[in-house]
Amino acid sequence: MTLPSESLEKIRQQFDHAPYPSVPLEESPRRQFNLLFTHSLVTPHYLKHRRIVQPEGRLILDAGCGSGYKSLILAEANPGATIIGIDLSETSVNLSRQRLRYHGFENVEFHTLLIEDLPSLGKAFDYINCDEVLYLLPDPVAGLQALKSVLKPDGILRANLHNAYQRQNYYQAQALFGMMGLMDESPEDLEIDLVMETMRSLHNHVALKANTWHSIYEQQKQGVLVDYLLLGDKGFTIPDLFALLSQTDMELVNLVNWPQWELSSLFQDPNHLPELLQSKLPTLSLADRLHLYELFNPVHRLIDFWCVQPGFTTPPNPLQTPNWQQVMVSLHPQLRQDSIRQALLTCCQTATPFSFSSYISASTVQPVTLGSNQAACLLPLWESPQSIAAIAHQYLTFNPVQFPSLEPMTLAIATEQVKQLLTQLEQCLYVLVA
Repeated sequence: MTLPSESLEKIRQQFDHAPYPSVPLEESPRRQFNLLFTHSLVTPHYLKHRRIVQPEGRLILDAGCGSGYKSLILAEANPGATIIGIDLSETSVNLSRQRLRYHGFENVEFHTLLIEDLPSLGKAFDYINCDEVLYLLPDPVAGLQALKSVLKPDGILRANLHNAYQRQNYYQAQALFGMMGLMDESPEDLEIDLVMETMRSLHNHVALKANTWHSIYEQQKQGVLVDYLLLGDKGFTIPDLFALLSQTDMELVNLVNWPQWELSSLFQDPNHLPELLQSKLPTLSLADRLHLYELFNPVHRLIDFWCVQPGFTTPPNPLQTPNWQQVMVSLHPQLRQDSIRQALLTCCQTATPFSFSSYISASTVQPVTLGSNQAACLLPLWESPQSIAAIAHQYLTFNPVQFPSLEPMTLAIATEQVKQLLTQLEQCLYVLVA
């Protein structure tokens, strides 16, 4: 077994003292639809392979499982999958075991293990979740290579990096408290209290306090630890991400919250961009578009991404192919909840709009809201996948006339409007087409 380096040993001590995240044992993510959507194996597989996979029998690794809350989310989001969690903190691993047992999951196992020692498990994983870990490792390249070594050839890896631009004020704070000796060893309650005393004593207009201090720190001391005293914390940019992927021979699938990185959304009129951008945008690579976004608007704490081993190309969207008539439409499994269906049914009965974004909002910048007559045609999706033709007939039933002309709705027009509707929903992965 690989022995922790001195820096990793201090990080281990930090998380033995304060396992992360500090979520109560009894708290359940069952109604946290955004989290379930992000941690569902279905989401990245559809983005990359344009196919709908079933989680049953899949092997999922939670690398750096911490207190086990993300492992619990993975178990809830992927019914029938086996969850294996590892962490360098034995205290965290024991808490993870206790949490999953409390919530009734048996198809799980946890190990006190460094990422570098993953091959010793003798397993290959369909999906790896490495959340809030890479930016703490002394060598993120070596960490990503170790994760890749246990990823199946068609598997998908989710990881993230701290955003250097968004975190720059906190790195300034860490430099300050490091200079004051609070990060020489693993920080504990005394060091946290000294940070809080120092920040409270500053005038509100002092830049460090104005740019970093929030009232939430008064109630959540762990926030002080992970923002002001986090050992090993490092910041990265989009170019750093692509360099990391290149060094490990991995390919980007997309950012986890990809629509929130859309460059055109930063402008008042996305259809009429400044001339400088209008001329350059069509020629920019994805890496350049994302880098421009972070330079304009560094608001995302994490550069959160999915990646795969090279050799797989993403098929075209079936809605845009000549064979679109053969497409079957499914609801994303995290939306296939009785409570959501009942909410949609109520909107139809009361002629009020229905918002998908009320349930899964992390995937889109602008809320996706449908009129009750539009939403009604989607009700059968809660029962089973539907053809576009079936949805179009349902749409025609609820929309017998066209607005504002009041001319009779034809099946051909209904079909085109359904295709437009499905295209909008599919972009956010509210529906999946295959």
